[in-house]
Amino acid sequence: MSISALPVTANCPAPFSTLHHPNFVVPDFACDTHAHVIAEDTARYPFTPDRSYTPPPAPEKAYLAMLDALGIQRGVLVQPSIYGTDNRYMCHVLARHTNRLRGVAVIDATVSNAELELMHAQGVRGVRINALFRGGVALDSMEQIAARIAPFGWHMQFLIDVAHGVDLLPRIARLGCEVVIDHMGYLTPAADSTDALKALEKYVAEEGWWVKLSGAYRLVKKLEDMWQVTRLAQALIRANPQRMVWGSDWPHVAVHDMPNTTDLLSMLAEWAPDDIMRQRILVQNPAILYGFS
Repeated sequence: MSISALPVTANCPAPFSTLHHPNFVVPDFACDTHAHVIAEDTARYPFTPDRSYTPPPAPEKAYLAMLDALGIQRGVLVQPSIYGTDNRYMCHVLARHTNRLRGVAVIDATVSNAELELMHAQGVRGVRINALFRGGVALDSMEQIAARIAPFGWHMQFLIDVAHGVDLLPRIARLGCEVVIDHMGYLTPAADSTDALKALEKYVAEEGWWVKLSGAYRLVKKLEDMWQVTRLAQALIRANPQRMVWGSDWPHVAVHDMPNTTDLLSMLAEWAPDDIMRQRILVQNPAILYGFS
């Protein structure tokens, strides 16, 4: 599986600090379902040596400022692969914002029940399986992990390249938990009529899999081409609009050409031109998936 259509950089640039509201009115209680926080204190929160990239700090304060600049009231933090299964920094941030934030952790099958219970109290509602970047938890352990998270009702989120992993989809469907597919399955714009997209659409429509409408800039070779993802995004929305959520993917790690986060939210107006549909994608769907009241 390829890591990204865009070149991966070992040392990542920082995200744009100047943001503004997008080209549509963001509804109240909108949620960015995919972002990462990266601590400034690398001694307290060290990176795993086995990693695919080295990012600059993207701390809690900068993350919340990004949400505020976009007019977004809720957020979901996803454990980045650079920390492996050390979820401490993410969970510390979650614990300070239990009404506003939820989290997706990275665990292995040896995690204790006490750790799971604490993470749940802090706001974790899912775990991530990462087949594309070093430092994540691989596919081999997903059945064991699914059994561990079942008592908590958590979902399992997959960072996979569906075009090279269609054979995995039936196995994922047997896990018995809610399934979330990252970054539109890493399908490219050219995949809008391929067997891989049709397979993903089937599971979204018939099994109720969730899809994150995120990472458009990762699916193209040049940043300026990310608007070509529109047909792919619209096809997934048509498959099951009640299972679509949006994510910024801030701070946009592991790429050299840095997108503007405002542009990524503005793209949703083209993918979902209808106000009611955007309300569903930004507010209603994430409230269900992540348990916002």
